[in-house]
Amino acid sequence: MNRKTSDITKVALFAALTAMGAFISIPLGVVPITMQSLFVMLSGFLLGPSLGALSQAVYLILGLMGLPLFASMTGGIQTIFKPSFGFLLSFIAASFLSGFFTQKKKTFVSFIKASIISSLVMYLIGLPYMAFILNFYLDEGLTVIYILKIGFFAFIPSDILKLILASILGYRLKDKV
Repeated sequence: MNRKTSDITKVALFAALTAMGAFISIPLGVVPITMQSLFVMLSGFLLGPSLGALSQAVYLILGLMGLPLFASMTGGIQTIFKPSFGFLLSFIAASFLSGFFTQKKKTFVSFIKASIISSLVMYLIGLPYMAFILNFYLDEGLTVIYILKIGFFAFIPSDILKLILASILGYRLKDKV
């Protein structure tokens, strides 16, 4: 398989894995706990920054086109009006950063640091978007503390487990893909 075909296959594989991660879901208010962030980080670790980000862009575009690839088997352009859409948008940047920060230095510590940075970026993009949709589009009038409670604090334990798992898998598979 030539390089270009191999890259296309890997990008498609991680777009599919991220979609599968959406189906492994625990409903928890306006944003469910899913396994997507695990595959987002792994896409950057194993494909590098550019191809990792591309795999997440492909996932997002396919979902926006109407394929039911997002959590709760949803999809379509109307998804942009859901509180969780900011987290989906963040996947592109998070994957890029996980690949960027492990591109040259491939120690286990660098994978942990990259996972933490990627997770924080998902929150830095996802939480303001969630607050905007809930407070301005849906006119809920929620406080910042309440937004953090439903969109951040509840997810910390599962995100710590996912970032550790992503770091272990990324570190062990780094030279195999």
